Amino acid sequence: MTNYTQGLYKPQNPEKYIGDINQIVYRSSWDLRAFKWADSNSSILEWSSEPFPIKYFDYSTNKTRRYFPDLFLKVKDKNNNIKTYIVEIKPEKQTKPPKQRSRKTKTFLNEMATYQK
Repeated sequence: MTNYTQGLYKPQNPEKYIGDINQIVYRSSWDLRAFKWADSNSSILEWSSEPFPIKYFDYSTNKTRRYFPDLFLKVKDKNNNIKTYIVEIKPEKQTKPPKQRSRKTKTFLNEMATYQK
């Protein structure tokens, strides 16, 4: 059985958060770590979790779906320029295509579907 770190995040700097500060949901320990970083980093002017949907076409099911990125960040860089970022938190393995195998196993097909999404 796998344990997942999930819960509601309570910001230390609620004025920086865009959205309902009572509904900041982290779905993994990586999300929680990123939220703490964004909340406490003085270069982060504003941040939000799962801020808006992005439509995409899922070729594995032939359906249009909506995806909610993990973070939206508004950052002031060292030159005082303000930049915005959309961040998705994923394990490195999911950012690279799966290695081709001699036969298409269920595991390979699942890895390919995850990578394409």
